[in-house]
Amino acid sequence: MSLHDKPDNLPAAPGVYLFEDESGKVIYVGKAKSLRKRVQSYFTGRDQASPKVQAMLARAAGLETIVTATEKEALILEGNLIKKHRPRYNVVLRDDKNYLALRIDPEEEYPRLALVRQMKKDGALYFGPFASAHAVRETLKVVNRVFRLRQCSGSTFRRRQRPCLNFQMGRCLGLCARTISPEEYGRVVEEAVLFLKGRTRDLQERLRGEMELAAAALEFERAAVYRDRLAAVETTLERQRAVSSHFRDQDVIGIHSDGEGLALGVLFIRGGRLVGSRVFEIMSQGEEPEAVRAFVQQYYGAGAPIPEEILVDTALEEEGLLAEWLSDLKGQRVAIRVPQRGDGRHLVAMAAHNAATYLFGRRSRAADAEGALKRLQELLGLPAAPQRLECVDISNIQGRFAVGSLVAFHGARPEKSGYRRYRIRALDEPNDPAMMAEVLRRRFTDPKDARVLPDLLMVDGGKGQLNQTLAVLKELGLEGRLPAVGLAKESVGVEAGSSEKLYLPGRKNPVFLAREPALARLLDRLRDEAHRFAITYYQKRHRQYALQSRLDQVPGVGPARRRALIRRFGSIQELAAASLQEISRVPGISLKLAERIQQELAGHGEAGGKAAGM
Repeated sequence: MSLHDKPDNLPAAPGVYLFEDESGKVIYVGKAKSLRKRVQSYFTGRDQASPKVQAMLARAAGLETIVTATEKEALILEGNLIKKHRPRYNVVLRDDKNYLALRIDPEEEYPRLALVRQMKKDGALYFGPFASAHAVRETLKVVNRVFRLRQCSGSTFRRRQRPCLNFQMGRCLGLCARTISPEEYGRVVEEAVLFLKGRTRDLQERLRGEMELAAAALEFERAAVYRDRLAAVETTLERQRAVSSHFRDQDVIGIHSDGEGLALGVLFIRGGRLVGSRVFEIMSQGEEPEAVRAFVQQYYGAGAPIPEEILVDTALEEEGLLAEWLSDLKGQRVAIRVPQRGDGRHLVAMAAHNAATYLFGRRSRAADAEGALKRLQELLGLPAAPQRLECVDISNIQGRFAVGSLVAFHGARPEKSGYRRYRIRALDEPNDPAMMAEVLRRRFTDPKDARVLPDLLMVDGGKGQLNQTLAVLKELGLEGRLPAVGLAKESVGVEAGSSEKLYLPGRKNPVFLAREPALARLLDRLRDEAHRFAITYYQKRHRQYALQSRLDQVPGVGPARRRALIRRFGSIQELAAASLQEISRVPGISLKLAERIQQELAGHGEAGGKAAGM
């Protein structure tokens, strides 16, 4: 409907409304208990509305409404539409990527812990999300050290004939070597789950009871196993901080605004112990209660684990409705509470302090990067500080599987839409400068990419690589239009160690970045990201080529079937370890063809398979 139409015509029913601009793009999504009353409020009190609402109405040209059966349905639909359209005037989480979690499926014959990025409703147990890859790997390391669950994949476990290295190092129970019964292994899995759930008191009582029973039965070796496991759990708990005497699972949300941005700090408390924290930045400014409500709706609606209780700093609009919705998602009662005193109040303040620290650090890093960009402007004599930076890198081993990467930064932040990767076509022998030249020619002659030139081009290398780059730019007619620099790490003497050097065109001596720490940090990040991107592509191509070359020897495996096998198994080791049934489940692969594939891979020997898949 047009904004000129009267809202009186809207139904007095729950639903969702969407404001659109002149182009039809959704700029705001809201929900209402009564669509008529809610939409009318935008126009009757327009002069008294917040600056954000006034700005939104100034751009709005149309309005669409969707009627729902209940207010709870409207809440769910609102969250889905915000995720889909990411409207400019809604509060939207800036960082919505999936974070690492731990998964274990107790229904498996021999469960193991695995790292995952998505939590599915598949009956398995998930623990997380964790604040960082380091945090989840540290947790996994502790669990493996204490409980020693199997770590090898299913296919490797089924074909193993003797204990793995983890068993020999005391990091695995040796299930594959039948050193522990499936029943006993199941009890260890239950203990690991109790530990991950934070139910450490139950776990300690259980281990202590098992130890005493084994000792009473004169099974002293078994009693020693429980004694060591109990000691390891208690040692781990000493490193964790108890922050609540209620022993509940809680998420604590604190908020902080510095006038330029708004961030939410979240503490994850399990069984009364602080197990992790994260900070989320908000893309759109708004009132603090609105930001917290939007966070709860978007974060938990995306599948994040829901605790028994959520502590917030201020009362939320429709708090009861949110709690009811979360309870439906979790399958048990969830409370949203504003603590007034005691542990809860202290925890909310701690979460808000984390958010404030994050914003301060972000502003400091932004100022640091701004200073580095201005320094580049001075060094190169540019009319303005460069904003779009690009870096090129090459990855190969003796010229084989050579690839090139190009990454782009806008200021100090990666701009993933500008990332490109290239398979080197012209050479199959080691010649990094020539490979770099090929990548540059393709980058700046591609009709689509050539429309956008960076403000600064950086290559990984010294004066030789920079001169090669300048020669290519001259050949392409970009000389004088595109500044270029080279970054190299070279030895500068035994006492001085090594230092980053920045090579500039037309300048004999490089700039030693040890004297330019802000500039060094920025350029190191740019170069390291290009290197990471190139290495990742090289490894992928190498694995696929190794698998492809072996499959080419199998009669009946053509390009389509080869691609299907590559997609399914990814590496020669995984395919070689797979059973006939697993291979034959790939589309187009019969059981007879699966046998031929196994025979071909077995004929090359295990050592050959490992070398090919490196």
